[in-house]
Amino acid sequence: MHKINNQSDVHLVSTIIAVSDLERSTQFYSEIFQWKLFLQEEAVTIFELPDKKHFMLYKKESFAINPGQQPIIVPDGSITATEFYFHTQRLEEVIQRLETHGARLLTSLARRTWGDEAAYYSDPDGNVIAVGRPLKK
Repeated sequence: MHKINNQSDVHLVSTIIAVSDLERSTQFYSEIFQWKLFLQEEAVTIFELPDKKHFMLYKKESFAINPGQQPIIVPDGSITATEFYFHTQRLEEVIQRLETHGARLLTSLARRTWGDEAAYYSDPDGNVIAVGRPLKK
């Protein structure tokens, strides 16, 4: 039996997603989450998250350079197999910003079996965005 080592030296530093319209997605994520803009270039936008990690938006055409393969095109009204799950104490405010800036509602705010209340939306490229907060016990 293999023992699990909980002291990994592997750390997530960036989350990178390919987007069909960089300007639209930059505005979408900026308005909703109000993250600090770290870098903006022709093919990429990088936000610095509160924990000093990065959330990156990459033009689909340019994204393929590093992995050597084009990402799939998600049909309108569909979702990707990617979910971003965020906690916030200002849940109603973030939900309002999601709705104001065109996020598509997937499931309304509700109690979830894991102890959070959360709502599910999709961004302009079909990536799932869940926003929630732990319920008080």
